[in-house]
Amino acid sequence: MGDGISHSGGVAHEVLAAVLQVRDGSLQVMLWQRAREPHVGRWALPGGGLCPDEDVEASIRWHLAEKVDVRRLSHVEQLAVFSAPDRVPGPRVVATAFLGLVPCDVDPETPEDTAWHPVAALPETAFDHGAIVLRARDRLRAKLSYTNLGFALTPPEFTVSALRELYSAALGYRVSATNLQRVLSRRGLLEPTGRTAPPGPSGGRPAALFRFTGRGLSVTDPFAVLKPPRSTR
Repeated sequence: MGDGISHSGGVAHEVLAAVLQVRDGSLQVMLWQRAREPHVGRWALPGGGLCPDEDVEASIRWHLAEKVDVRRLSHVEQLAVFSAPDRVPGPRVVATAFLGLVPCDVDPETPEDTAWHPVAALPETAFDHGAIVLRARDRLRAKLSYTNLGFALTPPEFTVSALRELYSAALGYRVSATNLQRVLSRRGLLEPTGRTAPPGPSGGRPAALFRFTGRGLSVTDPFAVLKPPRSTR
């Protein structure tokens, strides 16, 4: 991933993406290891310079194509503009950051310099990229409360138990499967497929499969907030 950054009016502009996925039971972010100074060897978000004739979303999709098949992304949205004068060493660089999501049933091929890292245990990152990752995590958590964005984390069909695991990993606390199903069903976001999952090694009753009623972002309850359970202590 190059560091060629465009300049407009003396201020450089770059685009960055925090691509998140629930992998191995935790929320993880895709990072690549810098091969040049400054911050050589540190982990960084994929991205690069904004060309004069590009809009920011077209630019980040082009840069992401170098790291991951953008068709694997289930959702992309602009996150925030990071413009602190000292966010990178040397001349000022303004960054437009994006949140990208990959469903859990996809394992994108990535180059050797790129790897997934748990958001809860980030390595040393370049510049302010760690703060951008946490902003992306917080955006995801907020939108899981009042939109149907859970669709972007899931495969086309899933059990309620599997959905609970995805929400728990993204939110950072254990979610009740019963409450989650009740809330999402009340909002009209879940529907049964009429099929069941294959039985596990221990047998038992096959679990029903569900799907999201839509796989495009929509606000479902603008004032809803999913909160962790109260402590019993």
